[in-house]
Amino acid sequence: MKKEVFKAVKVSENVYWVGAIDWSVRDFHGYLTSRGTTYNAYLVLADKITLIDTVKAPFKDELMGRIASIVDPKDIDIIISNHSEMDHSGCLTDVMEMVEPEKVYASGMGVKNLAHHFGPDLAIEAVKDGQTVSLGNMDIVFMETRMLHWPDSMFSYLPGEKLLFSQDGFGMHLASYERFADEIDDSILDYEAAKYFANILMPYAALIPKVAEKIAKAGFEPAVIAPDHGPIWRTSEDIEHILNSYAIWSAQKPEAKAVVVYDTMWNATDEMSRAVCEGLESSGVHVKLMPLKGSHRSDVVTEVLDAGALLVGSPTINNNLFPTLADVLSYLKGLKPKNILGAAFGSYGWSGEAVPQIEKIFEEMKIELGGESVKCQYVPTEEDLVKCHELGAAVGKKVMDSLE
Repeated sequence: MKKEVFKAVKVSENVYWVGAIDWSVRDFHGYLTSRGTTYNAYLVLADKITLIDTVKAPFKDELMGRIASIVDPKDIDIIISNHSEMDHSGCLTDVMEMVEPEKVYASGMGVKNLAHHFGPDLAIEAVKDGQTVSLGNMDIVFMETRMLHWPDSMFSYLPGEKLLFSQDGFGMHLASYERFADEIDDSILDYEAAKYFANILMPYAALIPKVAEKIAKAGFEPAVIAPDHGPIWRTSEDIEHILNSYAIWSAQKPEAKAVVVYDTMWNATDEMSRAVCEGLESSGVHVKLMPLKGSHRSDVVTEVLDAGALLVGSPTINNNLFPTLADVLSYLKGLKPKNILGAAFGSYGWSGEAVPQIEKIFEEMKIELGGESVKCQYVPTEEDLVKCHELGAAVGKKVMDSLE
C-alpha cells in the first residue's frame, strides 16, 4: 500500500488528510488547471474510524498508502461520500471492497448518483439534511448543499473538532506539498480561489448566501474548513477571508473593470481591440485585454468574475463568429454571469455576421449592450478606430456611472 512512501498529514487532534496530489492534470472538463490539483480525503480517528470521500481512481494507491501510514485500512468502519463526482468517488467501490466498512453514507441524491456511476447494488445509506450520526466518541452532522455544485452535494461537520468538510465549496485547483492555506502565498490563493469560483460555482452564486445562513442557523462554527480540492483553511484570518470572498463573489457586484476578449486573422480586429481599450482606459476603468491566441477560456471567465463589462471582438469566417470566440461565449453562457455590460466589434471581408451573432448571444445571456457595436470591412480606417475608441469610452462611462 506504499505506506512507506505516502504519509498522512495531521489536520486536527483526530483528523488526518489522506488525499492525493495530481501534479500533471491540466484540463478539468474545460477548465485549465495550470497548477494541477489535489483530491482531498480525510480520516477521522473516532471510535468508529471514518473516511471522508475517496479520490480519483488512478490515485487509489496514494490514498490507501496514506491511510495505512496511520491505521490498517481494514479498521475503517464508516465511509462518507460528500460528493459523487468521480474525482471524489472514482475508487469508492474498490475501497469499499478492500475495507468492508460497516456503513457507507451519502445524501439521498448521492445514493442515486453513485448508483448511476457504479450500478444499483451498492450498499450505501442515505442521510438526511441535519442528521447526526454517532462515531462512538464523537458525532458528525450532515448538511445538504444542493447545487453547490451538484444535486447530491453535502457538507459534513465534526462539532467536537469544529471542522467542516466542505466538499467542493471553498476549494481550488492547486497542487502543492503545503496542505494549509497559511503556508501558501496569498496572491496564489486569491487567484486560484477566484478562478475556481468563477468556473465552477458562478452559476449557483445566488445559493451561496442561503448556504451561509444555513450554516449559521445550524450553529456550525468551523475553526477548520477542509475542502475536497486545494489547501485547508485553519487560521481565523484565512477562514474569514475566504468566507468574505465568497460573499463578494456571490453578489457578483461589478468593479471598475472591463475585459476585452478577441481573436484576429489579419490583425484588423486586433487593431480595433486596442482602440477599444484606449477608449475604456480614458473613462477610468481598469482594462484587461485578452487575445485568445494566448488566453484560455477559464482565465477569461476568472477576469469576468469582478468585471463591469465584457467587450468581444471577432472577425467573420464562413459567415460565422470566429471559432475561438464561439467557444468562450458558449462556455461563459453556461456560467451565467450577472451585472455586466456587453459590447461587440469586429472586422469582416464579405458579409460580417460575427458582430450581430455576438449581440444575439449577449441577448440570450440577458447582458445589456453598453454601446453601439462597431464593424469594419477588411482593414479599419481612422474613422473606424475612432468609433472603436468611442465604443470603449461609452461602455467605460456606463460602468463608472453604475458604481456611483
